[in-house]
Amino acid sequence: MADKQFVADSAVLLEVYKRAALLKANDERARKAIRTGQIAMTYYSYRGQEIIPSVMGQILRDDDTLCTIYRGIHDMLGKGFPLRELWAELAGRTTGSCKGKGGPMHLTYPPKGIMVTTGIVGSSAPIANGLSWAAQLDKSDRVSVCTFGDGASNIGAVHEAMNLASVWKLPTIFVCQNNLYAEHTTFEKMTGGHNIANRAENYGMPGVRVDGNDPEAMYSAFAEAVARARAGEGPTLLECMTFRFFGHAMGDDDSYIPPEQKAAAIEADPVPRLRARLIADRIATEEELASHEADVEAQIEAAVEFALASPWPDPDSLRFDVFEKELAA
Repeated sequence: MADKQFVADSAVLLEVYKRAALLKANDERARKAIRTGQIAMTYYSYRGQEIIPSVMGQILRDDDTLCTIYRGIHDMLGKGFPLRELWAELAGRTTGSCKGKGGPMHLTYPPKGIMVTTGIVGSSAPIANGLSWAAQLDKSDRVSVCTFGDGASNIGAVHEAMNLASVWKLPTIFVCQNNLYAEHTTFEKMTGGHNIANRAENYGMPGVRVDGNDPEAMYSAFAEAVARARAGEGPTLLECMTFRFFGHAMGDDDSYIPPEQKAAAIEADPVPRLRARLIADRIATEEELASHEADVEAQIEAAVEFALASPWPDPDSLRFDVFEKELAA
């Protein structure tokens, strides 16, 4: 697919922004829900990384599968996870996508191809390979995407999965969202070579390091990877450079991040930057974007209200959804 160019036109950029605006607003509401005591949950903010999944969601089909990690709500929303089922699951209520039993660490929504959220670092990769193998056996052109961070890129399961995907030419797209910090450790202190994409050559697959905050660059790289996978040409490793604006999890004061580095990243916030470009290039007006943003906030607020009004799971429900057949009382 190297001879084919994949270009994000004005319509694509507008749709990417609409997804990114949803992701940004959702993260802000989640942090507010925790700070105000509305919901008690473990939460890993993705703020600053919205463009990557907004592009992926624009390109992927519903039947394409996604395996993500605990900092992956943005990936899932980008692919179409319904807000009401998401928030009900975050709140641990029966109307959630996993009946309130999974919570934020184990979100799943198969109707949109969102197959698993893994709490084990790096385990999204071999699971994605299994889904890719199923597509291959079905003679389908479905692709499977696994997302992981720069820290997880050093986990053995990720290396094993990339090797197997290459050997079997599986339609797996490995998306490393390199936000420069693995929990509290800088990228330079834990990764030899300082370039994850270059590892792909040793596995016999394309490896691309791309600015994950640039919607056009991200679109071009991801669209080509998807096209290769659908054509039976095998996997691709994408290293998408980005930055998270907050600590590893809620409660982390991110004092290990140099203040000037964080300030520069926030100044270059990719969501308002894309918004300003849409207006400057006359792709959309201020009024149109403001209307969309207000609608997004209203949808999120309605989802929160739905979640908090939903019932808690009955303790007896622990016996169900564990085995294929229900246990006797």
